[in-house]
Amino acid sequence: MTDVTVYGFPISTFVNIIRLVLTHKNVAFDFHDLEPEMGSASHLSLHPFNRVPILDHAGFRIYETSAIALYVDEAFAGPALQPGDLRPRARVHQWISAVSSYYYPYMSYHLSHERLIYPALGIAPDEKVVAHALPRIAVALDVMERELEHGQTPEGQQMLKSRPRIGAWRGRMEAQPAVIKVRATVAPHIGKPVEHARKWVETHRPRY
Repeated sequence: MTDVTVYGFPISTFVNIIRLVLTHKNVAFDFHDLEPEMGSASHLSLHPFNRVPILDHAGFRIYETSAIALYVDEAFAGPALQPGDLRPRARVHQWISAVSSYYYPYMSYHLSHERLIYPALGIAPDEKVVAHALPRIAVALDVMERELEHGQTPEGQQMLKSRPRIGAWRGRMEAQPAVIKVRATVAPHIGKPVEHARKWVETHRPRY
């Protein structure tokens, strides 16, 4: 047992962001799988908005991914997650906000849910949702490709072929020891149905 516990379900992107930052900082932690409890009173007592992740550090409990990541960076020793200088640090927070606002909703809620999550549950994808998302994902990837000049679904694979800088960045990230370690933990759960996602058809799926 450790004094740090991460609550969430295994394949959640945001949960695995927190696993990554803790692993990168060499912070030992326990993982509490909330899959059987999602939406229950026990889950809502941890996160009143019915989401994940949640972090508990010696009785201090906090939710929201960016807040948790910032707390982990400042609460524990180990490699810094943020640049020390103001302007590069501002860029980091710009990207955090952009991912939450412009990348994740279309790539995950719109595309990955329809192509991966729902079919695994026997739920037919809504092609209107996919069609609405694809041009917005293309814009987001174009922005990322331009920015990286200075620094998966079939649709996603096709989009990335024409954006070599994103591919190179992805290769660098996948070679990080923390990424390799967390991916090994998540791998046994990939492809398995996310049972509580049946509710997402009503709560997460956009209507067009």
